[in-house]
Amino acid sequence: MKSQELKKVFIENSETEWEQVAVGVKRKIMAWDENLMLVKVDFEKGAVGTLHNHYHSQISHVESGVFEVEIEGVKKILSAGDGFIIPSNIVHGAICIEAGVLIDTFSPMREDFIK
Repeated sequence: MKSQELKKVFIENSETEWEQVAVGVKRKIMAWDENLMLVKVDFEKGAVGTLHNHYHSQISHVESGVFEVEIEGVKKILSAGDGFIIPSNIVHGAICIEAGVLIDTFSPMREDFIK
C-alpha cells in the first residue's frame, strides 16, 4: 500500500468536523466505505434522537452519558460501556438523560449522511 493510500486508513478525531443535525445533537462522520460507516453522535442533556427506521443494520456503543433507548417499543436505560443492535427496518430512537456520545456503526454505509 502506498503511503498516500495508507493515510486514508487512519481516523483522526481532530481532523473531522462536527455537523449539527438536530437541536442538541451533532455528529461526526468518522469513516466509511460502501459496506460500513462509523459515526460519532454527541447529545446534550434532553436532546432527542427521534423515532425512525432505515434499511441499514446498526450497532451502537454508549461512549459516555446516559440514554433512554427505545427499540420497537421497548425502552431501556443505557450508560457508558453499554450498547445496542438494531436490525434492518426496526423503529428506534433515544432520549439523552445525561449528556453523552454514541458511537454508531452502519452496514451498508448511510449514503444519506454524505452530502
